[in-house]
Amino acid sequence: MIRFYANENFPLPVVQHLRKFGYEFITLQETGLAGKAISDEEVLKYSIKQKCVLITFNRKHFIHLHKENPDHHGIIVCTFDPDFKDLANHIHQAIAKEDNLFKKLIRINRPMR
Repeated sequence: MIRFYANENFPLPVVQHLRKFGYEFITLQETGLAGKAISDEEVLKYSIKQKCVLITFNRKHFIHLHKENPDHHGIIVCTFDPDFKDLANHIHQAIAKEDNLFKKLIRINRPMR
């Protein structure tokens, strides 16, 4: 099963919904690094070290980091959706189509309502 690393701005309710699908998560808060101004580069390095797919709302920076360093275990960038269960479902549907996420950047956009 896919292991994720959720950065500080990613909401816990989405993590909880995704855990119900069987995905394993490490959150930045669980690592004790929350509120310590960890750089995006360090967040990505940690996800690589832990062999986790990074998941974030910080689209701009992580798309840039993906281009600079594509040797990661996957990055999922999402637009904000206040319907956390729906966002979790969209993420699950997007990654269920993939054989593996190594070196991939997956974009999850909030559907128009």
